[in-house]
Amino acid sequence: MHKILYCCVFLFSILGYSQKKVLQTKFISDNINIDGKIDENIWKSAPIATDFIMFQPDNGKPIPENKRTEIKVLYDNDAIYVAALMYDNEPKKILKEITQRDNNGTSDLFGVFINGFNDGQQDFQFYVSASDGQADCIVTDSNGEDYSWDAVWKSKAVITDFGWVVEMRIPYAALRFSSENKQKWGLNFFREIKRDKHKYTWNFIDSKLGTFTQQTGVLEGIENIKTPTRLFLLPYSSFYVNASKGQKTYGTLKRGLDIKYGINDAFTLDMILIPDFGQTKYDDKILNLGPFEQQFNENRPFFTEGTDLFSKGNLLYSRRIGGSPTNYPTASSTETIIDNPATVNLINALKISGRTKDGLGIGILNAVTEKTYATIQNNNTGEIRKEVVEPYANYNVVVLDQRFHKNSSVSFINTNVTRNGSFRDANVSALVWDLNTTKNTYNLSGNLKYSYINDTEDKKGLFYSLNFGETSGKYRYSFGTEVVSKDFNSNDLGINFETNYYSFYGNTNYRILNSTKYFNSFNVNLNMYSQFQKETGKIQGNNINFNINASNKKNHSFGLSMNAIPIESFDYYESRTANRYLIFPKKIGTNIYFSSNYNNKFAVDVSTSYAKLSESGRNSRGFSLGPRYRFNDKFSLVYNFNFFRINNNKGFVDSIDEDQNAETPNAIIFANRNVLTYSNTLSGKYSLNSKMTFNIALRQYWSYAENKNFLSLEQNGRLADYMNYTQNKNSSFYSWNADLSYSWWFAPGSQVSVLYRNNAANFERDINKDFGKNVTNLLTNDQLKHVFSISVRYFIDYNSAKNIF
Repeated sequence: MHKILYCCVFLFSILGYSQKKVLQTKFISDNINIDGKIDENIWKSAPIATDFIMFQPDNGKPIPENKRTEIKVLYDNDAIYVAALMYDNEPKKILKEITQRDNNGTSDLFGVFINGFNDGQQDFQFYVSASDGQADCIVTDSNGEDYSWDAVWKSKAVITDFGWVVEMRIPYAALRFSSENKQKWGLNFFREIKRDKHKYTWNFIDSKLGTFTQQTGVLEGIENIKTPTRLFLLPYSSFYVNASKGQKTYGTLKRGLDIKYGINDAFTLDMILIPDFGQTKYDDKILNLGPFEQQFNENRPFFTEGTDLFSKGNLLYSRRIGGSPTNYPTASSTETIIDNPATVNLINALKISGRTKDGLGIGILNAVTEKTYATIQNNNTGEIRKEVVEPYANYNVVVLDQRFHKNSSVSFINTNVTRNGSFRDANVSALVWDLNTTKNTYNLSGNLKYSYINDTEDKKGLFYSLNFGETSGKYRYSFGTEVVSKDFNSNDLGINFETNYYSFYGNTNYRILNSTKYFNSFNVNLNMYSQFQKETGKIQGNNINFNINASNKKNHSFGLSMNAIPIESFDYYESRTANRYLIFPKKIGTNIYFSSNYNNKFAVDVSTSYAKLSESGRNSRGFSLGPRYRFNDKFSLVYNFNFFRINNNKGFVDSIDEDQNAETPNAIIFANRNVLTYSNTLSGKYSLNSKMTFNIALRQYWSYAENKNFLSLEQNGRLADYMNYTQNKNSSFYSWNADLSYSWWFAPGSQVSVLYRNNAANFERDINKDFGKNVTNLLTNDQLKHVFSISVRYFIDYNSAKNIF
């Protein structure tokens, strides 16, 4: 009988929560102290949001009574206030690891999701952990979570004898909404009980649907708010000491200012004047033997915060701004290049972004970089001359994104790079669409891009794609196509590796929506891809991939993937020569991984891979091991070792002219080589509290390619022995990075950062296989550089400063 009763309650819960819940809020004139006590009288009369329901793993299951959650919301002319009581019948078991901002760690979690336009397109999410930590992000269904966005808000979490409590104050400056007198916001609340890995929401999130942001409840009652001026200043001062062996130690003092200004309630202006990115994370450089550049993560806050609009169309690779110069200096046989800057300095940058009440999103990004010179010396006279390798340049992005029906959008994007003088200019435009049916069961997406390069020879190119898929239920699928012309080029402000092809792809997958006897999650995917050279129709790439990913009832995760290249393909890129291709053999490979439950003090990640190609003796294998240990709520360490070996790899090393009258290289030299890569990383943190954290990050990397014999690329795409090449084209690259930092958020939005780092890197043609000596030499030679820095950033709210003065 009790099973029947439970099924009835379960069914009733699903039916009830399929409707949008509504929470009423109240205006207040009294002050609320954000202390986690919730003892002000005004809280007693506030309406309550309760009856949470599980999102994962048992989608639709009501929260147990002994874990019930009660939420209240109030507001004034400056902010909204949230009070959350989270009951737990075993409060001593609440996990509460202390971590730095935006890293929730192993801790129970409470979140507030707000959409000021109630259009189902974008959530501003604010999280508080049981250890009193903060995290915030912007979420869209298309781009997922963007934790690089940071807002300034207050919160306090307190563990009690009945569970734990959270109190929050979220200023309107951290949100976007219309200017209407009566506001109607999308609203949801989130709770994660970490020890069980159970996630609950106030308004039911149906996992059968392929959308998250459109399944929020509603907040009503905010009326006639008089929002204050949104003007924030972030002045900073940084001091650097640089030292390296054999070079003079010097100190540098930098000052600058960031400005955030609310043009209105929906649009915000962000500016950086005299930027300082000296404390950003180092790039994890690798030995790159392929035909394309290595793509790096963006670590500069200005270019990562709130850039969801600018990611439309995948036309912006912000590392181009202030990246490498676009020209290489020319030197005669009697000259030597003694200084060629690796990067270009950024002068200033600004962003304007927001959305109207009718759903039109507008984004403008502009940046200016300075004129950059290389220094060249005459070997005979000693005379020094300067040559421009990058002129003054203006980078500009404009995005217009129209949302409609709460789940669809059409966007126009334009990127433009204008360089002063006769240097190369570039312009790329795109039309992007993402269309969903009313019930979010099917999706039609695609884009049309056009590029125009103004250089010594003007070039125009096209890129278009179309994708259709079913996006709901246990069984889902998608298929699509891409066509890219030969001269399409978005690389002045974007990044695009392959052109001159058309492709077809498809995917089908199955997932469980609720936990089973053995699994909390389980999904199976099958992907297929084929790419053809546009002019010849030759198959340029093909791949079939099958993978399984799952987590069991003990919250251990594991997976298996198998991939195959069933047909020989024609690689038009590895030769580095137009219209020449390498025939790539058939291939089959597998990968297995296991990740134990991070809730345990000791956890480990293990993976292994193996692949075999259709050529004799050509294969690859890899292994990684990542143990982690949480000593207590303050201190934890994570180590990771990676090894990868490729046997009898065939790769480009050189092109030479055997015939001096030939217009193109008539000998393209490849090497048959073994490639080995080792890397070791160690990261750790010691958190004094949720505002003060010590961090350590170490990375040692070594990769080498040892050539066994040389080959020439024949006209038919095959490789033949080549005995006349005698140059040493072995490659050995090793690097070391070490960061030790202290961070203190001494006031909302204000931070002191102290950083010591040392790093070194070296590339050699001679390979020393003594691992220990390689590391020792790197740490003791002239390449090792030391930097000590202190940075202070102070957040100033114009309204608070105005009241003081």
